[in-house]
Amino acid sequence: MEINILLVDDEAIDLEWLRRRVAGSEHLPLHSVITAKSGFAALKLMEQHRIDIILSDIRMPIMTGVEFARKAKELNPQVEIVFISGHQDFSYAREAIQLNASDYLLKPVGDDELGEMLSRLCTKIKQEREQNISLSETLSLVNQELLLRWFNESAPGQVEAHVQSVLTSYLQGASAVAIIEIDDMAWKMKGWSEEERSAWSSSAGQFIRKFAEEHNLGMVIMTYDYHFVILAAVQEQSFTALLEELIRAFYQQFNCSITIGRGMYTTEAVKLHDSYRQAQAALSIKWIVGKNRLIQDASEWHPKERIAPDLEEIVERMLKAMLDYDLTTIDDCLLQLFAGDSPLSQKNEIYDIIIRITSKLHADLRQMNEHLYEILNWESHQPFVLFQFETVHDILSWLRRRFFELSERLYLKRQRQKRKLIDEITEYVKDRLDQKITLNEVAAHFDFTPNYLGHLFKVETNSLFSDFVGELRMKRVCELLQDPTKKVYEIAEQAGYKNIIYFNRQFKQHMGMSPGEYRKKHKI
Repeated sequence: MEINILLVDDEAIDLEWLRRRVAGSEHLPLHSVITAKSGFAALKLMEQHRIDIILSDIRMPIMTGVEFARKAKELNPQVEIVFISGHQDFSYAREAIQLNASDYLLKPVGDDELGEMLSRLCTKIKQEREQNISLSETLSLVNQELLLRWFNESAPGQVEAHVQSVLTSYLQGASAVAIIEIDDMAWKMKGWSEEERSAWSSSAGQFIRKFAEEHNLGMVIMTYDYHFVILAAVQEQSFTALLEELIRAFYQQFNCSITIGRGMYTTEAVKLHDSYRQAQAALSIKWIVGKNRLIQDASEWHPKERIAPDLEEIVERMLKAMLDYDLTTIDDCLLQLFAGDSPLSQKNEIYDIIIRITSKLHADLRQMNEHLYEILNWESHQPFVLFQFETVHDILSWLRRRFFELSERLYLKRQRQKRKLIDEITEYVKDRLDQKITLNEVAAHFDFTPNYLGHLFKVETNSLFSDFVGELRMKRVCELLQDPTKKVYEIAEQAGYKNIIYFNRQFKQHMGMSPGEYRKKHKI
């Protein structure tokens, strides 16, 4: 058993004197001795650490020891508080009594008096912890099953007498129900053997129970499919803080998240049934609000609309973005569909809308001679994989990856198609360089409009079609000039130039020299 002590005094010398005397008590089961120079600093430390015993000066500036003690009791009703004062003032003693202080010592405090007091409090804390453990153990597996069965009744009936007695013990200071769910286990354990599943589940359960015991959190009952029910044994504020700490600690230990739904606090046994229902309701909206968190009130969330009314328009915009390889707009459209002001509340609604989206995308792509499922190597039943996810965020991430992949593949495919088209047109033009070639003629041959083909050439080759043809003609001329047996006028005709003067002018403009100078330069 380990006990944490907090010492509070605004006088640095007195505080250090007290710390050395307490820390030097080797016979006490102390885990840590923490110090604070003010009530404010002490309260902050109490939020970060479990404190079992507080030794505080009763007269401090700004926040007196009594004021600090009241706030400390609000944070942790079980903490033992001992006041130390050099003032034999009955009013202080009276306030200490009203706060149920464990003791009131007058300075100077003797070593024997201090040691005896600490020993007595440590024994008391040990007995209370053992009593809490014993209380938890009195609820046998059979009784746990009875309690869970009562929790799950649609309307609460009479609680079994022996279960009622345990509940009564918890309800002396008010209690609440929380339900823990280990996230994503359906797909994380896919492929695991039964022995591996059982071992991991046992390890996770032991971790949660140990955490509950060390922090006096309350009773832990394992239920089904990696779910645990906790019956609170601490005050509401402490319960909330400890549940949040459990979420962090579990992730650090297992690299796996948990989500907790919590119900209301009550002092009535019958209302614990309502608290359990509230915890279930809170956990059910994990689908919408996300995992790895504490959800305390499902009533705070209200869906505004069922499905985006402009679904068709959004999908049209998303398809255009896919074709343009515009990932930002794809993401904007997905967020508008799934994570805007109108999130869908049920998985079947998400499934329906995804079927509608993918069906429409497939139909639109078919009009362009594309096939959605072939591009993604995606079988038509693939959306069923979405049911392995536990939150809308998970589904949104999965869809984002797949639609980004679709956009990239469409883009690359179109780029290859454009390149192939440019290559085919190039060969077509090369075969007809001795003829007059016009954009209208080539566009008609490849079944495009002249405007589209002209735009395509500008985008893909960074030149106008006429410049493109001129470039090919000049390349042909340079090739023909390599043959010294050919006359310049013959070369001009074979390259499609009917006017030798125009040919000479074009060649010089393009090459910076006449055809004869070109041959001389290259020694032809």
